[in-house]
Amino acid sequence: MRVKDVMSTKVLTIDLHEPIERARAEMDSRRVHHLVVVDDGRVVGVVTSELLAWGEAEGIARVEDVMFRHVVTGTPDLTIREAANLLRGRTIGALPIFQSGRLVGIVTISDLLEVLGRGAERPVASSTRWTLRDRGKKPRAAVVGTRRK
Repeated sequence: MRVKDVMSTKVLTIDLHEPIERARAEMDSRRVHHLVVVDDGRVVGVVTSELLAWGEAEGIARVEDVMFRHVVTGTPDLTIREAANLLRGRTIGALPIFQSGRLVGIVTISDLLEVLGRGAERPVASSTRWTLRDRGKKPRAAVVGTRRK
């Protein structure tokens, strides 16, 4: 399965110089947790609802003062596994998706977890374990859950 199958194509953006209150209002009204930050039409970062809450508590006024500047991006042809690996270990939960240098979508950890929860990646193969009953002989596989006589 590819990112293009699960990404949101309606990406909400906010200008770099906007006040935090406007970003919060936009997130609340659209029920999202990430906004892509732009400056003159160019993507320069991502802001999350957690960063906005921290910025409001600290008295920070503008989006540019709380946003993530070094954002990892992807393409629509990435597999969902590759997208998950790009997000793993990072504190941001969104991956802006670009095609031909243009922002075309966004995929979040929630999107990836939904796919995983549905089991859409691939069916799980039955597990195999090796028995040591006949040590010294050529090992043979035994399917878990069946009894040998």
